[in-house]
Amino acid sequence: MDWTALGVSIRLSFWTMVVLLFVGTPVAYWLAFSRWRLKFAVEAIVALPLVLPPTVLGFYVLVSIGPRSPLGRLYREVTGDTLPFSFKGLLLASVLYSLPFAVQPFASAFGSVDQRLIEASRCLGSSSWKTFRRIIFPLSLPGVVTGMILSFAHTLGEFGVVLMVGGNLAGRTRTASISIYDDVQALNYNAAFQTSMLLLGVSFAVLAITYAMRRTLWAAWPTR
Repeated sequence: MDWTALGVSIRLSFWTMVVLLFVGTPVAYWLAFSRWRLKFAVEAIVALPLVLPPTVLGFYVLVSIGPRSPLGRLYREVTGDTLPFSFKGLLLASVLYSLPFAVQPFASAFGSVDQRLIEASRCLGSSSWKTFRRIIFPLSLPGVVTGMILSFAHTLGEFGVVLMVGGNLAGRTRTASISIYDDVQALNYNAAFQTSMLLLGVSFAVLAITYAMRRTLWAAWPTR
């Protein structure tokens, strides 16, 4: 079993989850409360990674962050490094790929908060930020936890996007899923089986904890 590749996968999943908490929250808030007529177009863009082939998304990300792209040139001028085939580029691609797995649960949770509580908070003079911090976010905690854990689990098993953007650099961008693929190609089925079983167990445990936490968190709120 390639423990180094597993460590890269866990590190990538963790940072993807953290970034999506901060990036996905404002997007989800806007989707939950915006009344813009064309909001459906933004919703479709956010959900696009759900149906788009990972290799297609990975190709467009690779082109967008390449050294000849505006973003790639700017990053190289500032840092002296390149984004493709690096952990930071891999993180960017993973955030885009797992975006709907965080934003959709966040937005659903924000939208389910009792509107009367929000209106009462604003009538008492609370700002939008204060209302979100004290009313909306605490009541949406089960959905936020679900989105974070789902984004972690989804990133843990990435393959197509990872391979397109990060390549197969040991210790840097080689993840557990790529390690499994390499083991199968080398007919090393025992190692592939061990890594696959470990990922299966982690994925099941993550989902079981998610559903258990959701039930516990919801049970903590009094019912009317």
